[in-house]
Amino acid sequence: MIKNNLVQSLTICIIAVFSLNACAQDHQKNEDLLKTNATILQRTILLNNQSAAVPLTALDKKNVASVSLGFGFQNISDSLLSKYTKVTPFSSAGYEPSADLYKLEDDLKYFNTIIISISDQETTNAKYINFISSVSKSKSVIIALYGEQRSLIAFDAINSPLIWCQQKSAEAAALIPQVIFGGIGISNKLTAAVSGKYPSGSGFTTVASRLKYTLPEDAGVNSDNLGEIDNITAEAINAHAAPGMVVLVAKDGKVIFNKAYGNHTYGGPADKITDIFDLASVTKITATTPMVMRLAEEDKLRLDTSIGAYIAMARNTPMNNIQVREVMLHQAGFIPYIPFHEGLKVTDHSTDSSAAYPTKVADGYFIRKDYFKDVMWPRMLNAPIRTRGKYVYSDISMYVMREIVEHVSGEKLNDYTEENFYAPLGMQTAGFLPRNRFNKDQIIPTEMDTYFRKTLLVGFVHDQGAALAGGVSGHAGLFASSNDMAIMYQMLLNKGTYGGQQYFKPETVSAFTSKQSNVSRRGLGFDRWDPDLAKKYPSETASPQTFGHTGYTGTAVWVDPSRGLVYVFLSNRVNPGVTDKLVKLGIRSRIQEVINKAIDKGL
Repeated sequence: MIKNNLVQSLTICIIAVFSLNACAQDHQKNEDLLKTNATILQRTILLNNQSAAVPLTALDKKNVASVSLGFGFQNISDSLLSKYTKVTPFSSAGYEPSADLYKLEDDLKYFNTIIISISDQETTNAKYINFISSVSKSKSVIIALYGEQRSLIAFDAINSPLIWCQQKSAEAAALIPQVIFGGIGISNKLTAAVSGKYPSGSGFTTVASRLKYTLPEDAGVNSDNLGEIDNITAEAINAHAAPGMVVLVAKDGKVIFNKAYGNHTYGGPADKITDIFDLASVTKITATTPMVMRLAEEDKLRLDTSIGAYIAMARNTPMNNIQVREVMLHQAGFIPYIPFHEGLKVTDHSTDSSAAYPTKVADGYFIRKDYFKDVMWPRMLNAPIRTRGKYVYSDISMYVMREIVEHVSGEKLNDYTEENFYAPLGMQTAGFLPRNRFNKDQIIPTEMDTYFRKTLLVGFVHDQGAALAGGVSGHAGLFASSNDMAIMYQMLLNKGTYGGQQYFKPETVSAFTSKQSNVSRRGLGFDRWDPDLAKKYPSETASPQTFGHTGYTGTAVWVDPSRGLVYVFLSNRVNPGVTDKLVKLGIRSRIQEVINKAIDKGL
């Protein structure tokens, strides 16, 4: 293992990059580290991959465990593995000094995919080899072997895919998990025979199909040119524009910057890049629009068909003859917003849950059964149509689209998106109703609601209408981490493919994300670059190809195909109360400018 001080400092940096926060900008150190990584990968070979098990696919069908058999850098390896899918860690150290590992094998009974990390000196331990052999008989096993090439001999009787890496180091531990999941492709061969099973020339080739987690210089960006992001976020926090935020930058399929700033609340716990944020209107393009895209692609939903054709209750209302396309373009003539919470009666809510009050909208606040169906939906159906044909941004549009896609698919929006997108993509936090799935300490608090729910909102959607609808709505209600957002939008940047799976046809992505309106900048569901250059939207140098969306809680995601860029910005600017400072200071767009200019400068 490399011992010199430079590499030790770089190791600290790589651990930071691949765990919680990006390392401080240091162009030369990053260049040196990339050279080290290149050398490691040149001495990494994939063996026994006849069944093409590596890279892993169909993540929604896999329950993955990571097992360390005396491997010293398992925490780094697990951190990287967990960026691709949920991975449960185990270590043989917790089962020593037992003469065997039967208990560990028994504890793996609920997992169907086991990733085993072992270093060369441990291959002489018969109980480790016996354990691997035994587990591989009933599970899909992938072995990551670090160290001397001759240690491959210990695996002559095992047929599981094996990735051999000559280096035993923190850097290697951060790279091999990415090979396993397709963040990095390899094509090296053994240059000399190791055994009869591993002759010279052995080795399989893979290609990159998922995000790679690396340094800016790996994508042709000088990390020093991204340093201004730190200053802009500090300015935002000092001005109380938001207590905290997370910024992620991916270029050419490589996450080159992911950093958390500030705190959950002013004076509260520090933000982490794994924290889960209320996405607000980014829900429109991360949940509802993808479902529309899929159903349209399957010819189950037609954009030029009227609302009334899909929703029976709309047939005797002003909505009846409005086309789906008009709804997706915000040209249906809907009023922008209905403040449903202002019409609540005392009998509409309770402090306790019951059969009569089953819908939880905050801790200690429950809405009566069928409130959406009985009150909200009829109000929307019968609201006046005043501006049809003109662009008027309206949340009502995505309430309507949720009703349409659920009628067409026969599935709830939250279930459909989880089954068809989030789970197979490996997105672990994205979804509605996060309090049903996560500890609230991992969820960023939004507003201290003093006028409706009278509590700090943690894991309950900020939008009042979405809350009254049960937390699942077409316009708001989705929560996610920055990494999950990067995965989703890299798939869209890839024109519908990710991890070896096609989610959309390229022409579907192009149609929805390109300009589709003759009266606005909008695509179908997606917001876009504004041709009025005076608006500098979403930023001054954003290309005309740019698509994405912003969210009221202080979120944004923008994809710029001309730069191969995915930019994610997450914050809780409504904490403790709503403020427009984030917008007035131009925080999101200024950070995007820094990114654009850094990419354009290159190295």
